[in-house]
Amino acid sequence: MKATDRNSLIVFPILILIGLLVAVAGSQGGSQISGLPVFVLLVGLTFLIQWLAFIPAYWRQTEKFFDLTGSLTYITVSTLALFLSSGMDGRAILVWALVVIWAIRLGAFLFSRIKKAGKDDRFDEIKPSFIRFLNVWTIQGLWVTLTLAAALVTITSANRKELDWFAAVGSLVWVLGFTLEVVADYQKSRFNADPNHKGKFIQSGLWSRSRHPNYFGEIVLWVGVMIIALPVLQGWQWVALISPVFVILLLTRVSGIPLLEKKADQKWGRQADYEAYKKTTPVLIPRIN
Repeated sequence: MKATDRNSLIVFPILILIGLLVAVAGSQGGSQISGLPVFVLLVGLTFLIQWLAFIPAYWRQTEKFFDLTGSLTYITVSTLALFLSSGMDGRAILVWALVVIWAIRLGAFLFSRIKKAGKDDRFDEIKPSFIRFLNVWTIQGLWVTLTLAAALVTITSANRKELDWFAAVGSLVWVLGFTLEVVADYQKSRFNADPNHKGKFIQSGLWSRSRHPNYFGEIVLWVGVMIIALPVLQGWQWVALISPVFVILLLTRVSGIPLLEKKADQKWGRQADYEAYKKTTPVLIPRIN
C-alpha cells in the first residue's frame, strides 16, 4: 500500500470524528425527532449523500458531479432542517433562503464550468485510489457540515429570536459578499471565453483590485450568515463560529488560494506583467484606491 493511501486511512476516521463533535455541540438545545437531535441526523445525512455519490463517481472515474453534489447537499440539508425543526420563524427562513440562493448559483456555475473544461485536473492523481478519492468526498461532507454550522444552528435551535438588527446587518453583509462573488465569477468567465485572451490572465474589473475577489466575496457572505445567527447561539452552539473561520482557512490555507497561486506562478511566473500584477494587487482583500 502506498504511503498516501496509508495516510488517507488514518485521516478518514478523523474527518468523521470532527463532523460528529460539531454535530453533537451544534445540536444542544435544538429540535429533536424521536429523541434524536435534528442537527445530528442532518450531519449524518450530509456524509451519507457524499458516500452514495462517491460510488458511481469511483466506478466511472469521474469528478464531473462532485461540485454539483456539494451544492445539492447544502440545499437538501438546509431545507430538511427547516421542515424538521419546530417553531419555524423569520430568522430560520431568512438563513435558509440565503443558503439556497448561494448554493443554486454556485452549483450551476461550477457544473457549467466543468462541463466546458471536461475535467478538473486536481483529481487526476486521486481518482484511481479508492481511499484517497473516498476521502475527497468525505472532506466535502465535512466542508458542508462546518460551513453550514451557523445556518443549521439558526434553523434547528429552540432558542427563537425575532428578526432584529443582527438579521439586517447580516443580510446586508451577505448581499455584499454574494454580489462580489457573482460579479467576479462573471468577469473571469467572460474574460476566459474571449479567444483573444487565450494564455493570458485577468487583471481587469474586480480582478484589478484583488487576485481572488470571488473568494473574498465567499468569505464575506458566510460572515453575514454568522452575524444573523449570533442572537440564537447558546452553550456549545457557539461552535457555529467555526463556519466563517473554516471558510477563511480553507480558501486561504488549503484548497483555494494556495493552489491557484501555485498554478498561476507556474504559468505566468516569469512574465514581467504578471510579476507587476502580483506586487501591486492584494491577494485577497480588494484595495479601495
